[in-house]
Amino acid sequence: MGTDYELMLDLYDRLGQDPAVFADSEVAHLVIHQNKVIGANLVEGFGVEPEELDDGVRVRVWVEDGAVIERTVHMCFGVLPEKGLQRILLDVDVGAQAKVALLAHCVFPNAVDVTHRMQAEIRVAEGGDYAYFERHVHGRQGGVLVVPEARVRLEAGARFETEFELLAGRVGRIKIDYETWCAERSAMRMIARVAGRGDDRIEVRETAHLTGEGATGVLLSRIAVQDQARAEVYNRLTASAPRARGHVDCKEIVRGNAVACATPIVSVEHPLAHVTHEAAIGSVDSKQLQTLMARGVTEEEAVEIIIQGLLAPKDGGAPP
Repeated sequence: MGTDYELMLDLYDRLGQDPAVFADSEVAHLVIHQNKVIGANLVEGFGVEPEELDDGVRVRVWVEDGAVIERTVHMCFGVLPEKGLQRILLDVDVGAQAKVALLAHCVFPNAVDVTHRMQAEIRVAEGGDYAYFERHVHGRQGGVLVVPEARVRLEAGARFETEFELLAGRVGRIKIDYETWCAERSAMRMIARVAGRGDDRIEVRETAHLTGEGATGVLLSRIAVQDQARAEVYNRLTASAPRARGHVDCKEIVRGNAVACATPIVSVEHPLAHVTHEAAIGSVDSKQLQTLMARGVTEEEAVEIIIQGLLAPKDGGAPP
């Protein structure tokens, strides 16, 4: 296990992240290799209770009422061998007026036949604030199946943000399925940024229900596919309370023989609610391409620059 832990930290270092956070007693962290917990640290107000199962790991996470976790909690999930199954059952409770941000790196550098499944139940109490940023690193073979599923419930005035990003390697196959229920004055934002190539398959399904007065929500997708890759994005946002506001924004770039489709569904079920949507699918912008090539870069390099620009984090996507 010591060797696995050292390898995971080495990979963390290669990602441009400081592995020293795992030795800092003031930073909470959890490291899971396949279905074994190989490292953990807690801080005041923040708790983690892992339970190793025959076919996975159940992880209970909680933040006490009123606790503000100042420094980002680091989690590292990974499968280092070419084959394996990792199943994470995540149960999260964020207390009233509590605040926490989690950064999870999911690392599968040698995957030929690896499956990573995460099933999360998340509850954010009144006035709580929970942010979950998921960063993936895959191998070049595309031999990984990633299935993150989450059901999120926000109480009055709670905030929730989640962001999924593939940093390096082939997608393989990704099936994202998130659903959130938002009470009065709560706010949520769900973001997916993924680039696929080869025969990668990308499926994004994000649903939000703005059921409370003054609730706000944003569903934001940025997808790029090339070669024979395929992407399907399904976003549904429903506003059923007065002054509920939401926005769905999906942009996809298609190149080569790739196929992309987007299904934005917006539903307004109260006369004082307001929801907007925007969806765009197309090839690389020719004017951008010509401008970059005029500066001396090759066509392939120019395409990569444009795609990275699409996938780069931005502050956009706020509700109208």
